[in-house]
Amino acid sequence: MKNCALTGHRTLPPDFDKNALYDALEGLVKEGYDRFYCGMAEGFDLEALDCLVALRAKYRIILAACIPFEGQEMRFSKENRRKYRSLLPWCDETILLYPAYREGCYLARNRYMVEKADLLFAYCRKEKGGSAYTVHYARRLGVEVRLFGGNGGE
Repeated sequence: MKNCALTGHRTLPPDFDKNALYDALEGLVKEGYDRFYCGMAEGFDLEALDCLVALRAKYRIILAACIPFEGQEMRFSKENRRKYRSLLPWCDETILLYPAYREGCYLARNRYMVEKADLLFAYCRKEKGGSAYTVHYARRLGVEVRLFGGNGGE
């Protein structure tokens, strides 16, 4: 198995290209990545998971939902809560890190995914924040990082 973790911003620009994301994820599947860890956050995470669910019609892949705490989606917009709840049942694995919110739970989720990954696929256009931290953490651990649609905070 080749494991890929996903990370990206919660707010996506109006010109975010979901078709390009689908194509990039399909490219990873064709390279042999067959388990994807998704942090289940609004924005990039849910968009990537939506693409991966569609790709399951063509490929055998395993989807792992990495949830930092029970009820994470209650902090989402109504539309994103609906999307989260429609995508979660498609995941083969659900990893719940904490029963309730606690300080550092998002960081723990990101570290967990990176430590399981052979590749971190990241949509990162800022030098600070959770996605940038996750990219830097992966590089420190020697996990390959591939950036989608941004400069990666370089």
